[in-house]
Amino acid sequence: MSVVPIDSIVPRSPGAKVRILDTATVLFYDEGIRAVGVDRLISESSVTKATFYKHYGSKDRLILDYITAQHASEREELEELVRSYPTAKSALRALVSEVVADIAQPGFRGCAFLNAAAEIPDPSHPVRTVVALHRDWYTGFLAALVQNIGHPMPGDAADELMLARDGAMSGGYAGDPIAASAALVRVTDRVIRDAA
Repeated sequence: MSVVPIDSIVPRSPGAKVRILDTATVLFYDEGIRAVGVDRLISESSVTKATFYKHYGSKDRLILDYITAQHASEREELEELVRSYPTAKSALRALVSEVVADIAQPGFRGCAFLNAAAEIPDPSHPVRTVVALHRDWYTGFLAALVQNIGHPMPGDAADELMLARDGAMSGGYAGDPIAASAALVRVTDRVIRDAA
């Protein structure tokens, strides 16, 4: 009879570093990066101050890891979304539907990247560098989609879609989510028509 290790039976809780990042992800998005202090992160992560500083060294390092993780997660989700649709047009419509669904969710606070940029005004800050890289990647991602549907000016179309997405996410949080979402859908429909 073989012995089954206890680790394979009892699920292990995430390590302290992961708990801190998971806690930061929720609190930074829900309440704002600058509004959440280190003591709160430590308390809600159920770690000691020494553990927090051992893994992150500073709140700035945690903020950088948070925004970097957001980029990796969004990139993975969008690439998976595109792979799951048979055409670039259906993938673009699905992507926009996902944004519209996010805007309609309770607790929606806009785009995590725009929020981070608003809270960290220094354009040379490492977090702003990640935000810029993410936005460049996202615009390129959109450009590839609209190029694949035959748009004559995919870069311009991607810029329009990105701006419409930004506006919908900001307007959906600060104003009327229905109107903001409808505007994003209209821009998307026009970009698709222009590709025909």
